[in-house]
Amino acid sequence: MFTKILVPYDGSNGAQLALDRAVEMAKLCDAHLVIVTVYRHHSMLEASLSMVRGATERGGNLDREMREAAREAADYAKKRVKEAGHEKVSAFIKAGQPARTIIAMGKEKECDLIVVGSRGLGATEGYLLGSVSHKVTGLANCPVLVV
Repeated sequence: MFTKILVPYDGSNGAQLALDRAVEMAKLCDAHLVIVTVYRHHSMLEASLSMVRGATERGGNLDREMREAAREAADYAKKRVKEAGHEKVSAFIKAGQPARTIIAMGKEKECDLIVVGSRGLGATEGYLLGSVSHKVTGLANCPVLVV
């Protein structure tokens, strides 16, 4: 039924649920699971530094810290998929606007399903601009399952 399933993962409860559901579907279809974690440059309007553990204390470059936090989330998700017994998995990190980056990744990897959590970590953006899941459903050229 599906050959490649894309799952955006940001570490939120919604993303965790979407990942679990995507693993179930990937096992049923023997599909390749593509995980993407999207990070953005920090701005006061969009996010807090809570996601970046101690970035200012270490004096690190904020973009580098955001990229590293995204890498950790993607690696964790990939590990969780393998622990669930599914080996056909790859994980990527991308910088950019979440919904558009998710859509671009789906096209680039030729995914035929996107499984996305109904709520992620970007609550402020969701209130101001509309949720990422809502945007993905509107922009995607393939089926989208919102969990």
